[in-house]
Amino acid sequence: MSDDIAYAYAYRHESTVSRSSVLLATSGGAAPHPYFFDGFVERAEIVAVALLVVARVARTRFYTPPGMLAAVLRSADPVVTSDGERLRFESFSACCGVYCRLDLLPDGLDRPPLASGTTNVDFNPPMRDALAGVGGIDPVRVAVGADEVRVTTLDASVVERRVPLPARWVNGFGEVQAVAAGMRPRLATSGVALRRFLQALPRTPQRGVLFAVPSAGGLRLASRPSTDAVPVSAVERLRVVEPLLRHASAVRVYAPPGAGEAASAWQVDLPGARITVTLSPSASRGFSGEGGLLTDLADATAAEEAATTLAGASGPALTYLAAAGRVGFDLATGTYFHRELPFRPATLQARHPRLRDARALVEGGHVDLRSADALVNTTYVVRSAPDGDRCTCQWFATHGSSRGPCKHILAVRIARG
Repeated sequence: MSDDIAYAYAYRHESTVSRSSVLLATSGGAAPHPYFFDGFVERAEIVAVALLVVARVARTRFYTPPGMLAAVLRSADPVVTSDGERLRFESFSACCGVYCRLDLLPDGLDRPPLASGTTNVDFNPPMRDALAGVGGIDPVRVAVGADEVRVTTLDASVVERRVPLPARWVNGFGEVQAVAAGMRPRLATSGVALRRFLQALPRTPQRGVLFAVPSAGGLRLASRPSTDAVPVSAVERLRVVEPLLRHASAVRVYAPPGAGEAASAWQVDLPGARITVTLSPSASRGFSGEGGLLTDLADATAAEEAATTLAGASGPALTYLAAAGRVGFDLATGTYFHRELPFRPATLQARHPRLRDARALVEGGHVDLRSADALVNTTYVVRSAPDGDRCTCQWFATHGSSRGPCKHILAVRIARG
C-alpha cells in the first residue's frame, strides 16, 4: 500500500455558518456527539493567529522529491484533542517533515473541557479568512465535539467538505513522539531574538546541517557545533512561527544529545497557549518514514487489547498506543498524552515497507541463523554488537541506525523471536 492512501472520516453533514458562527463538521469520537469543550478562548487574537499557523503547516510542502510536480499537493486538516484539561491542535506538513502542535492551556480557556476525545476538522479558505479577521478584543467561542467543531466569531461564512486523514500522518504521530521523547533542552531565548534570527536568514534554502548557537543578539547560525548548539537543517521551515513571535514570552529549543544530523523542536510560549514546531533532521526526511518504532512495532499487536487508554500503559501496551498514533509526547512537561485515532498496529505493520519486507524475508526462508552472524538472502551479514546490530547492506552503510533498523536486521530479530 502506498503512503498516499488516506483513511476517510465520515461526516454527518456539511458545515454551515451564520453571520456569527462557523460550524465545522467533524469525524466522530469516543462517544455519540458529546462536546468535549464549549467556551471562550482567552486572548482570541493570538489563538486565531496560532490556529492559522497550524493550518499553514498542514497545507505546506517544504520539500518536493525529484520527479514530483510541486502542484501535486495534498493538504490535510488539524487533529483536535481534548484531554479534559486542555485542547491540542496538531498537523503535519504535506511532506511530513514539519510537525506542529498548538496547546490551548487551562488558563487560556474560560472553563475546563467537559470530556476527552479526538476529532479531525477542516480549515478551508473561508475558515482561515474568518480567523484572519479576529483582532483586538474580538471574542472567539470554540465548541469541540465528536461530531463538530464550532468556532464563533463576529462574522464568517463557510461550507466544509469531507476530508481524509492521510495514513502517513498516523506513522508520523508515532515517530515524532519517539523522537521527542529522546530530546533534551538545549537553548532558551526570547521571541524577539528568534524573530531577529529568522529575519536574518538567507532567502535561499540552506543545504546541509548547520547549528543554531547563542550569540550576543540571541541566536546565529554556525557551520560547526559548540556547547548548547542545536543541529538544524532547512531552518527556513521555522518561519511558520514568525507571525506569533511578537506575542512570545519565551522560546525553548530541544534536540537529542549529540551534534550530528538530528530533529529539533522549537517551543514558543504564548499567553494561555504554547506552540511547538518540530523539524525533521533534513528537508527530505519526513517523520512518517523514520522507522524509530519498527523494532517494537513487530511485537505491538499482542498488547492491543490491553492498551485502550494511556492510563497505566507501559512496555508493549505503550508501544501499541504509539504505533497506532494514539500517544504524543509533551516536551514542556516530559509526559505522554493520549489521542484517539481509528487505526490498528496490524494495519500499520502490513503497510510499512521495511517491516513488510522483513516479514517476507522470514516467511520465504531467507534468514539463516545457524552461525553467530546471521545471513540474509545469502548475501547480507547481520552482526550483533553491544551498541546495536549491524548489517553489510548499503542502506545500513548510508543511514546506520539513525532511521531505525534496515529490513535485514529487522528480519533477523523477527526470526530470533
